[in-house]
Amino acid sequence: MKLRKAILLLALLLGVSLAGYAQAPDKLTPMSPDAPKDRPARAPDEKKFDEVIKPYVEQARKSYPEAKERYLAGLPAKNVFFVTARLHDADGRWEQIFVEVKEIKDGKINGLIANDITMVSGFKLGDKYSFLEADLLDWTIARPDGTEEGNFVGKFLDTYHPD
Repeated sequence: MKLRKAILLLALLLGVSLAGYAQAPDKLTPMSPDAPKDRPARAPDEKKFDEVIKPYVEQARKSYPEAKERYLAGLPAKNVFFVTARLHDADGRWEQIFVEVKEIKDGKINGLIANDITMVSGFKLGDKYSFLEADLLDWTIARPDGTEEGNFVGKFLDTYHPD
């Protein structure tokens, strides 16, 4: 009987340890090799860029509450929830980024910068980053097979060719 309890306790502790490891609050989740590749581009005029992406940002914000609910309820294994935000630096440069969501609480999104930073200074891949939900530009659920849900702005930008 004592052996059975010891084995059960060991299994429980191992399970809790693995669950904590799987969530890895300070580490980025590895992505599928089949996931679409990020293709950064430069858009010098932020206001003009905002006008171009406005309908897609609106679509993302309208559908975000349902995606957020699914995230909070627990996405299927190996699905990763990202949001798109914007960084600004002291020199006035800006860059749109992906943030792997680790927590949503009290109107704030907390996560890790999930792409290489190429245009602004003071930030890097894997840095903790927090911002208000009201400032969200887009959301994406990345699946283990490389497909995505959401990413309205990103999908538009993949086909956008400015004059």
